[in-house]
Amino acid sequence: MSYAPLDLNNKTAVVVGGTSGIGLAIAKGLAKAGANVVPTGRRAELAQSAAADIKAAGGKSLAVSCDVSNRASIESLLAATVAEFGSVEILVNSAGTTKRTPTLEVSEAEWNNIIEVNLNGTFRACQVFGRHMIGRKFGRIINIASVASFLALFEVSAYCASKGAVAMLTKSLAIEWAKHGVCVNAIAPGVYRTDLNAGLLDGTARGKEFLQRNPMNRFGQLQELVGAAIFLASDSASYTNGHVLAVDGGMLASGVNQ
Repeated sequence: MSYAPLDLNNKTAVVVGGTSGIGLAIAKGLAKAGANVVPTGRRAELAQSAAADIKAAGGKSLAVSCDVSNRASIESLLAATVAEFGSVEILVNSAGTTKRTPTLEVSEAEWNNIIEVNLNGTFRACQVFGRHMIGRKFGRIINIASVASFLALFEVSAYCASKGAVAMLTKSLAIEWAKHGVCVNAIAPGVYRTDLNAGLLDGTARGKEFLQRNPMNRFGQLQELVGAAIFLASDSASYTNGHVLAVDGGMLASGVNQ
């Protein structure tokens, strides 16, 4: 068996949560690697904008909105993608939410919402698209975990619990679906500065502690996640299964940095 190049030509990827942040960066990267890419999220206007960006860069895309809390919505996303491109080979689950709250003050509604989006939504998408992939004897599923799958982060217990569960869900599906030609892996990003979290990181005690715990002493840039996603989506990852790949600048390896 010869080496498989890192190209995604003739493959179709769906990126759930692919209209902003990490998901959008990955969606654009997969398109640049040759895949047809459907970046989706709850807001139709953002899905349209993301799809338009991919098309403007020369890729093939489709604008479809999707709510991961609604199974019928995910099924409609699959149906629309198959109608346009014939099949789906790659699924990226990047939809997520968090909120910093001391655990004694976390309401059941807040807890349930974070678990619903981060864990239950990932499960639903894996189940719906996994059935399609199993039927075709081929698939690549990439879930977005977190360093919080392994490390406790202060006052975000619901988020940490959900991401720990995503890591174990990834491994559970990997051992069930491997015999059907479906590889299930995850990426665990470290701390990436985005427009949404800049206020929490820039010049704050929390931001300074993140930097101190990172051997590179900087936040990640979204483009630094793209290569990992392309690898896990490609034929080069044909024997990579059930793995959670940290792209964190060494944060999980960190003990004493100075």
